[in-house]
Amino acid sequence: MLEAQERIRKALQSQDTIVIGAECSIEYNGRAEAYLPKGDRIIIIKPDKNLLVHQPTGTNPVNYMKTGTEHNIYYENEELYLKSNNIALKEEMIIRLHKIHFLQTKLLQDGEKITLKGSEKDMAEKIYNNPELIEPGFRPLSKEEHTEYGFIDIFGYDKNNKLVVVECKRYTATLDAVTQLRRYVEKIKSSKGLKEVRGVLASPSISPNAKKMLEDWGFEHRHVHPPKYLEKFNKKQKRLGEF
Repeated sequence: MLEAQERIRKALQSQDTIVIGAECSIEYNGRAEAYLPKGDRIIIIKPDKNLLVHQPTGTNPVNYMKTGTEHNIYYENEELYLKSNNIALKEEMIIRLHKIHFLQTKLLQDGEKITLKGSEKDMAEKIYNNPELIEPGFRPLSKEEHTEYGFIDIFGYDKNNKLVVVECKRYTATLDAVTQLRRYVEKIKSSKGLKEVRGVLASPSISPNAKKMLEDWGFEHRHVHPPKYLEKFNKKQKRLGEF
């Protein structure tokens, strides 16, 4: 334990990333008062002083401390403690380390930003470049049009020169999507003095109640999937053994 204490102390000073697998118990006082009895957890301390405590399963931490927290490792009454204080947020966490299963410390660097693909913006780009996805004769005029009512994904005209508003959703379209489309259509009708503006909701699928609402309001749905630029293979593609 004394060796682990010294490694953690040096890592905190060096602003290394620290990962501890330990049997521990936790006392917390801040957003609420909480006590977590003895159990196996993964404790992560990042260079920005964020602390996360994970149980063996699940994606969310069972407890955490935010940036600005000061951490102190100390040995008392033959027990190793990790004490974390965030004065600004009036939070304190004391982790009692009963047994350490593993300990890793390393200076990690990563200045990259994640690249998102297959977003609703990408769907609008896909439709703009392939207007037949909406219908033959559709002529898109603009995409990601910023108005005082919000961002309208696609503006265009159909083969009969009626204005069409297309709203894109990358997942299953719900009632909220239909309501959003209607709001855009009604505002455009009002601002341009038009009696008729078509509304089209583009998404991979639509819920039954949303489809009913869409039809009741005289709008339409088109099955359009977001582009998958980074997909390595099509899940529906046959494998060699299936031919």
